[in-house]
Amino acid sequence: YTPSYVIDEGLLRKNLEILKNMQEASGAKVILALKGFSMFSMFPLISEYLAGTAASSLDEARLGYEEFGGEVHACAPAYREDEFEELTRYADHIVFNSIPQWDRFRKKVLDAPGEIRCGLRVNPEHSEVKVALYDPCAPGSRLGVRKAQMKQGMPEGITGLHFHTLCELGSDSLERTLKAVQEKFPALLEKSEWVNFGGGHHITRKDYDLELLCRLVKDFRAKYGVRVYLEPGEAVALN
Repeated sequence: YTPSYVIDEGLLRKNLEILKNMQEASGAKVILALKGFSMFSMFPLISEYLAGTAASSLDEARLGYEEFGGEVHACAPAYREDEFEELTRYADHIVFNSIPQWDRFRKKVLDAPGEIRCGLRVNPEHSEVKVALYDPCAPGSRLGVRKAQMKQGMPEGITGLHFHTLCELGSDSLERTLKAVQEKFPALLEKSEWVNFGGGHHITRKDYDLELLCRLVKDFRAKYGVRVYLEPGEAVALN
């Protein structure tokens, strides 16, 4: 038998209203992490509320570009040489996991037909995820650039920062993470035009502290003068 995936549109819209109100109250932009929810038959509805999509592969970037619209942010630990040129046709933001990776693909970004804003993933070396296997900041992790690797300052051509350190967590976890990010990378934040807070925010969970999230985003935007993005996946389709 063919499986059937049944979505309660009323509950989905309820989640989206929460996200919309949060965007309006905080000034943040929310984009849908496709690795968390990629049912494109729902994209016409979701795109009424969210600013775009977050992709972790070429196919996800194409899906977001062709079926969702809006902004397409790409972020992956590695990019394939034979796919990167096509990726630049779909993504308007591309995040690099290391400075050598940025150096390797920089020319292809500059040769792309459209404007692409490039970011660097940072590792604040602050753990909130309790299971080490899923913790991007665990000892030995190669996800993101650490403070010790950033002695030369912001690389030329990089306009934003990205961190992804949470998983099904609340805004209290984000508050502690933001403190670590600001302590580790103050000079980079001062030179950034945008900062992506990543995913793992359980924004639509009943006990989530939305007021704290909005205050954190507003204070961060005011302090650094940046655009702030969040890219929840599960929170969009929770319950």
